[in-house]
Amino acid sequence: MKVGQKIFPDGQLQGEALAELQSLSPDLLLVFGPSALFAAADFYQTLRSHFPDSQLAGCSTAGEIAGDRCYDGACVLTAVQFAATEVRLASAVVDSMESSSSVGEELGRRLQSAALRGVIVLSRGLGINGSALIRGMVAVLGKEVPINGGLAGDGSRFQQTMVLDNEGITADKVVAIGLYGERIRIGYGSVGGWEPFGPTRRVTRSTGNVLYELDGEPALHLYQDYLGDYAQDLPASGLLFPFEMLSANHDRLGLIRTILAVNEEEGSLVLAGEIDPNGYLRLMHASTNALVDGAELAAQRTRQMLSSQQPGLALLVSCVGRKLVMGDHVDEEVEVVADTLATGSVLTGFHSYGEISPLFDTVECKLHNQTMTITFLVEE
Repeated sequence: MKVGQKIFPDGQLQGEALAELQSLSPDLLLVFGPSALFAAADFYQTLRSHFPDSQLAGCSTAGEIAGDRCYDGACVLTAVQFAATEVRLASAVVDSMESSSSVGEELGRRLQSAALRGVIVLSRGLGINGSALIRGMVAVLGKEVPINGGLAGDGSRFQQTMVLDNEGITADKVVAIGLYGERIRIGYGSVGGWEPFGPTRRVTRSTGNVLYELDGEPALHLYQDYLGDYAQDLPASGLLFPFEMLSANHDRLGLIRTILAVNEEEGSLVLAGEIDPNGYLRLMHASTNALVDGAELAAQRTRQMLSSQQPGLALLVSCVGRKLVMGDHVDEEVEVVADTLATGSVLTGFHSYGEISPLFDTVECKLHNQTMTITFLVEE
């Protein structure tokens, strides 16, 4: 496996750098950048003209990750040439949150094969139920196939996210990358680093990923009371105070939910993924040190999964909420991942509106929020 990467800090693609990546004859080109760049009229055509035979996949971000640092407004291109791994793309339109599960099933059917070893998903970040999307894919592919990736971002604006596939760039698609063959190895890790505060609240009314009531009170009003002055900046400020999900027995589930939108009229909160209608929620907060420690643990778990310590490609998907908490120290979580993974590995990725990964102690995939999620690819 050969991996090449070019970073365009101002988002302006340059022909000479593109030609260097083109010389790899990549099977897959991963593309991450700001939503404004993805919306540019000639962006897709420039990529396709330079990489006519490559599978194209990417999304808009809330910040880009490359090497051992983070960027804002950059375009990161990562070209991958596999020695013995087949790459297939499947994409589909998600026209409503209610269709998320059926879209996941459709993508699963199109990728299904006995040779399938893993899937990387890059999804629209708004107007989707990420949990239902993944549940649909798992229903077809089974729990044994690892599914990783994330939801596209749009900075802290929450206006429009974009997804790139072989056909172009749209605001309403999900693209899934299937990896096939005996030699591909996939490691992964997903850890948060957030701590709970405040009382536990019972979910008294919810539908899918829409939370209407906590302890019999409108969820939005209760949440606004907790946020105080932060409430005026919702939904962006909600990234600083996500919910931890607890079971009906108050057991920790290892899942966190971020707010993507609010409905003032209904007094409801739209979360990035589904919640247990019979469960409990409590607020979370974090410090930079705790989040960096979480990223290091995710990298350690990723490395533990692979018997080989040879360098490979690491896809990092970190929640935009982590970026807002860490501020100028956001590079630190990427640096610690780079230091932990195999020397010589290439890192790419983005800050997201939701992360997709199996839990560490099971292959079954879940939608996460507020985590650092790592997917490591290597051929043996």
